[in-house]
Amino acid sequence: MSPLTLFIVKRSPFQKMLHVLIAMTFTLSPLLALAEEDPCQGTGIFIGNQTGLELWYTRNGGDCTIWVHHHILIIKPEDKLIVFRDLICKTEYCPNNPTYQVYKSLDANQNCRVRILPQCALSDM
Repeated sequence: MSPLTLFIVKRSPFQKMLHVLIAMTFTLSPLLALAEEDPCQGTGIFIGNQTGLELWYTRNGGDCTIWVHHHILIIKPEDKLIVFRDLICKTEYCPNNPTYQVYKSLDANQNCRVRILPQCALSDM
């Protein structure tokens, strides 16, 4: 056999593997995109008040409402939740008010549950 023929014959299995890898990439790409969807979008994220304090909150600019310690609030992606330390909702409890995205980033086990601890420390629940 000529050297050119040997080169083509030896390269053939690698070409088939390349085609298989390309096909797998196109098949897995949509599945990976689905995996990045927000599992908490429908139910919201459950936030537990574990500060040992009674806090107050407003949701989407609504009324100032008490949030008793050891109780849970639910925040959805479209909500703007602000937590306060006073009953007239003037002094924010957290210096940088966490958003839905912040709470979601803390949910390491993706069970849609996080908690607020003293001094506005946030953690997974």
